Amino acid sequence: MRGEAEANQQLAKNGIPRCARNRLRNLKLRLLRPFGARNDDFTMLRTHTCGELKTCDINKEVTLCGWVASRRDHGKLIFIDIRDRTGVTQIVFLPKECPEAYKKAQDLRSEFVVKITGKVNKRPENTINPKLPTGEIEILVEELQILNPSLTPPFEIQDEFERDVTEEIRLKYRYLDLRRKKVFDNFVLRSRLYRVIRSYLDANGFIECETPILTKSTPEGARDYLVPSRLNQGYFYALPQSPQLFKQILMVSGIEKYYQIAKCFRDEDLRADRQPEFTQLDLEMSFVEEEDIFALFEEMMRFIFKDLRGVDLITPFPRLTYAESQKKYASDKPDLRKELNNPFAFTWVTDFPLFKYNEEEKRWESEHHPFTSPRKVDLDALETHPDKVLSRSYDLVLNGMEIGSGSIRIHEQELQEKIFKIIGLEAEDARKRFGFLLEAFQYGAPPHGGFAFGIDRLLTVLAGESSIREVIGFPKTSAGVCLLTGAPSEVEEKQLKELGLAVKKTK
Repeated sequence: MRGEAEANQQLAKNGIPRCARNRLRNLKLRLLRPFGARNDDFTMLRTHTCGELKTCDINKEVTLCGWVASRRDHGKLIFIDIRDRTGVTQIVFLPKECPEAYKKAQDLRSEFVVKITGKVNKRPENTINPKLPTGEIEILVEELQILNPSLTPPFEIQDEFERDVTEEIRLKYRYLDLRRKKVFDNFVLRSRLYRVIRSYLDANGFIECETPILTKSTPEGARDYLVPSRLNQGYFYALPQSPQLFKQILMVSGIEKYYQIAKCFRDEDLRADRQPEFTQLDLEMSFVEEEDIFALFEEMMRFIFKDLRGVDLITPFPRLTYAESQKKYASDKPDLRKELNNPFAFTWVTDFPLFKYNEEEKRWESEHHPFTSPRKVDLDALETHPDKVLSRSYDLVLNGMEIGSGSIRIHEQELQEKIFKIIGLEAEDARKRFGFLLEAFQYGAPPHGGFAFGIDRLLTVLAGESSIREVIGFPKTSAGVCLLTGAPSEVEEKQLKELGLAVKKTK
């Protein structure tokens, strides 16, 4: 430390200001830090974050950056609380000791971005705040720099005022809403969930793969979002409802264990647990049956809930067939919390019907998708009693909410053709819709199955929220509108002409 002090003295003699000396010191510390060491909050502008200083730091000279959370003018003293993502620190401006900084502090208002340099001081006993990790110290300011002023926010950036603000206002000013600790903590929880998922699947030999966002429109149960092609006018891409077909092709490719934290898009009516775009963990495995998938996901959930909530889940999870669930609970999403005496009740629901009858079109259609395998014991009834055939599909239900589903897939050409025939899909139509997958299946498709669960829905439960909009960064309203950006919006006539399109407005 003596060498560092001498170096600082020499820098001071050379006319280098204190803030620049701090930067040089931080750069030196960063360069000397062992490779791979955690350094989440390092920046060149500050020496510490607003949530880390304690009594052991008393008399240290520090530099902090952040937002003004509050300002209190006591006449001879000005106090502000400065906030960053790690916490809050109390700052004190003394007119006699630092008149220039004190004068600047008179202009400070809520959400100004500031940089302060000063000395860590122990708070007087009667002002200690035991609720704050930094509540025993304060910073006596020597320098103040206003990095950016702020307009008066449309609402208080504090959790306790949430009930006084409409959701529409919060979503319009989402960048301010995200500064609130509760919303920020949900962001951190999502990041931690991704880390746990990747750690668990990596340890189990899975390969993370990306699949296309611009793809072919295929029927998967909801309306597609369509994207017109400029280079191929009159033709359209579709945004994927899920990576279903690509992950099956990856099984044909020999990947064997695939996963992806995937964005999915479905144009359907919205509610508290639905968004037009959402995130799911998508997974597929070769050479497996149902028990392998159940075991993998039960252990994953144990891993997730232990790491993120300190909760020990009991496995195996209860199982109900679709028929049992409907008979006992009048639902295929049973809520077993009271029955199991548990804020986290998982249940597998299995043996769904393979087909459902479309009364309007007078034909059978797939309950899930046409690549779901029927139970082996029902194969003889496929063409004679399709209403009796059950599928090898399964849903995972948590607290009465479906968070995921999957199935063992069809991988045999003859069986796939039978399924297409039953749902009225002629060979030519099947080739038109799914030709790339059917062709791949002719080159040695292994038995395979998979599962996907909604990241947003799981986070809603983990965070104790009632709506998935609370765990998504920039969610849309129930009308599918982004209040922050104004999407969806009209586009210029020039853009439509380039695509060979015209808008026909309805009254």
